Amino acid sequence: MKITSSAVSLNVDDVSAASAFLTRHFSFVEEMAAPGFASLTREDTGMNVVFLRRGLETLPDDQRDDHARGIILAFVVEDLEGELARLQAEGVTITMPLTAEEWGERAFQVRDPNGVIVQLVDWNGPRS
Repeated sequence: MKITSSAVSLNVDDVSAASAFLTRHFSFVEEMAAPGFASLTREDTGMNVVFLRRGLETLPDDQRDDHARGIILAFVVEDLEGELARLQAEGVTITMPLTAEEWGERAFQVRDPNGVIVQLVDWNGPRS
């Protein structure tokens, strides 16, 4: 098997709002869109983020009404404090403050208009 690309696909109620949030605050670009669908990309992520409208008839019956709950869309960044300050200046509500875990992970979280958790993280674990 050869994997040629990757994507995470999330069912949401408002595809346009989800797309606009990632475009405005995280510099994603809408690569493809149609009613009930948007695929966003960034050159540096190595994956696409796809939003599908809940109830979309092209989804299998057992997935059609699911919502992207329990999913954390995490992005590792180089300047965590700078990104935190930028998002606060843009008026984005920080839903989990900057935390540091004993294993070296530091992170904070925001939520998009559909409730999808977006986490920015860096790794500053002990150096050996």
